[in-house]
Amino acid sequence: MNNSFKKAVLYLRVSTEEQVENFSLGTQEEICKREADHRGYMVDKIFRDEGKSAKSLKGRDALLELFEYCRKSKGEIKAVIFYKTDRLSRQIYDYLVIQQKLAKLGVKLISATEPTDETAMGKFLGNFFAQIAQFDNDIRSERSKNGMHARFRSGLYHNGNPPTGYLSLDKVIVKDPKTFDKIKAAWDLMATGTKSILEITKILNTSGVLLNKTTIHRMFHSKFYMGILYSPTYQEEVQGQHIPMITKEQFDKVQVIINGRDLNKPTLSRRKVLNPSFPLRRFTKCGKCGSSFTGANSKGRGGYYAYYFCQKRCSHNCSIPVRNIHEALTSLLKRTTINPAGKTIFLRLLENELSNRSSVLKQKGTRREQQLKKLNEMQKILIQKNLAGIYSDEIFKEQNELLEKNIKSIQTITDNKLIQQYNLKSAIEYVTKLISYPLSAYGFADLENKILYLSFLFPNGFTWNYPGITYVKINPMFK
Repeated sequence: MNNSFKKAVLYLRVSTEEQVENFSLGTQEEICKREADHRGYMVDKIFRDEGKSAKSLKGRDALLELFEYCRKSKGEIKAVIFYKTDRLSRQIYDYLVIQQKLAKLGVKLISATEPTDETAMGKFLGNFFAQIAQFDNDIRSERSKNGMHARFRSGLYHNGNPPTGYLSLDKVIVKDPKTFDKIKAAWDLMATGTKSILEITKILNTSGVLLNKTTIHRMFHSKFYMGILYSPTYQEEVQGQHIPMITKEQFDKVQVIINGRDLNKPTLSRRKVLNPSFPLRRFTKCGKCGSSFTGANSKGRGGYYAYYFCQKRCSHNCSIPVRNIHEALTSLLKRTTINPAGKTIFLRLLENELSNRSSVLKQKGTRREQQLKKLNEMQKILIQKNLAGIYSDEIFKEQNELLEKNIKSIQTITDNKLIQQYNLKSAIEYVTKLISYPLSAYGFADLENKILYLSFLFPNGFTWNYPGITYVKINPMFK
């Protein structure tokens, strides 16, 4: 037998998870060499893809090298021998692409463990085994997806490394003894409203928890810390099995604080600490140099007197008694009224916003009802399998407790109460009064809402022109 004119190359592949099974490269090579010898081929070269998946052609460098080698050796290489069809591909389309490319070079495919050849039946069987490989791959993928979804619905985290403050030990989320208390302290600080995210970042970095501002901002929006798991894939929320770091009330409070500091809102609506003696500091600017006013008490003969003054102290008369500026503001608010067209537009926007929020809450309620129905069905199946002896009492008890926990967590959600809060008629009546009588709205508001309301009316604040207030811009809805 003259082997010099009948050359073949071997293609061997093993994925990471298959290393422990009977698919080792050594085993494949031995069987493929025996098949080559049996068919009268001389092995010219061996190509190995180790730790590679056959779900696609991407990333399989050895297979690409094989194509190039066969192209350069066109006419010399007659066959590619592999251990089994699923070593070559687990997708029927990819298998046919490989087959077609090699056929153009005069190279045929040979499986060392399957009955394939160049006959019509052999080609049919080759394609059939490729379909079997894809079917097996699809089944594995489906089982994996179902398993991941079931794991998620049972409250088990499955998204890689858990958020800072927690660790994954044997796929169970536990407290990280090094960071849990530090992250909890950060949530506690944030809930006070006295610290910005930048300040929290510096505090954590100083304590050894190295996170950037963006990561911490994302952390303060994560429901994971209140015990809730969310999956963007399934668009679902479930009660997690991990220990919550904070309560729902604390989470909601932090959201209000962060949202009140949104960068799209006026600067003064984001202030952390407001001084009741000087509510207009930084809201009022100097008409001479443009810097913001601050405030302080000055001691005189009759006691202490409150003054606003330019931070740069650009002139000797830049200190203004608090009463003067507050009286000027009162006069300005008396003259400020809502435009009829602006009122109509604002109330229409409010109506749309409330309608959208109510719709979202109703959709969430529907999804939770569906989740509750699925959990109840799962509980019935669990009981049936326990009665049939398929599940032991221990397994039944463990799984039933888990299901009961998830059912209870869904039943305690009070979205219906939230929907009731979005009473359109009451909201419109309240907001109408709020925007129709600026002086009254400002007078009855607490300190923080006073500044929010002024920021709404006069987005750029006031300018004091010695004497008197002028303003750069008024909300277009007002005049």
